[in-house]
Amino acid sequence: MSRLENVGLSVISAVAAIAVLIAVATIWLFVTNPVTVATAVSEGNVTPFIRDLADVIWQALRGLLEYL
Repeated sequence: MSRLENVGLSVISAVAAIAVLIAVATIWLFVTNPVTVATAVSEGNVTPFIRDLADVIWQALRGLLEYL
C-alpha cells in the first residue's frame, strides 16, 4: 500500500470509531435518560441532549482510564 492509502485508511478508521462511540453513547442516553431526549425532540433544543451525551462519553472514558 502507498502512504496515501495508509493515511486515508487511518482517517476513515478514526471517523468510524468516533461515529460508533457517539452512536453507542446516544443509545445509552436513550435508555438511561429518556426525559432529556424527549424534551430535546419536542422543544427542538438539543443543548441539554448534547450536554448529557458529552457527559456519558466523558464518564465512559474516565471509567476506561481508571480501569487501565
